[in-house]
Amino acid sequence: MVTLDDTKTRIILAAIKAVRQYGLEGVRIQHVSQLAGISAGAIYRYFDGKEQLLVECFTYVDRQAAEIFEDLSFDPMRMLTDPLGAVKELWLPYFRFWTSHPDETVFYHRFRDSTFFPQYDKSRDVAYFKTFIGMVHAFKKAFPSLDRINQDLLWLHVLTATVMYAKYVVEGVLPNDQETEETVFRLLTTGLSGYLRPEGPRKK
Repeated sequence: MVTLDDTKTRIILAAIKAVRQYGLEGVRIQHVSQLAGISAGAIYRYFDGKEQLLVECFTYVDRQAAEIFEDLSFDPMRMLTDPLGAVKELWLPYFRFWTSHPDETVFYHRFRDSTFFPQYDKSRDVAYFKTFIGMVHAFKKAFPSLDRINQDLLWLHVLTATVMYAKYVVEGVLPNDQETEETVFRLLTTGLSGYLRPEGPRKK
């Protein structure tokens, strides 16, 4: 579980909400201070400024998303008998995390699409995704053709698109129901289905 000092957590949650209200560029420390119910000076005791605060907000949300995979049961054998079913068992709780956290979803989508993200992404520590990365390696071992996909493109397709569709749900563009979940999953995995096949021995 992501745990921080209570005041710091309050500031982070207020900043995430403020970004949803005012946008990433438009949000100010004063907005955060009003939503958190503390002075702007108190915020500066925890953060150097807006940029550091936004980065820590992203890390906070990213860690929460990573924790989803810590509690999931994962059967590697299921990948061989029902690969899309195995993917869905991992994907659905992740998608539902976003649809049940509206402020975090809008913030995460905006931050990833901002000028802040590329520089931050070069140096960020994603060790907290260790469990998820282990699952990905298991899939790649079972389906070597996944390694032939440009990995940046693969994750942009699956992870970024998942958050984008969740944003449409929390903003009311798409309904929050099982039919939406099924449709989004089918859209995301249609392109992957050709890669989720075990490869036979190569001909010499």
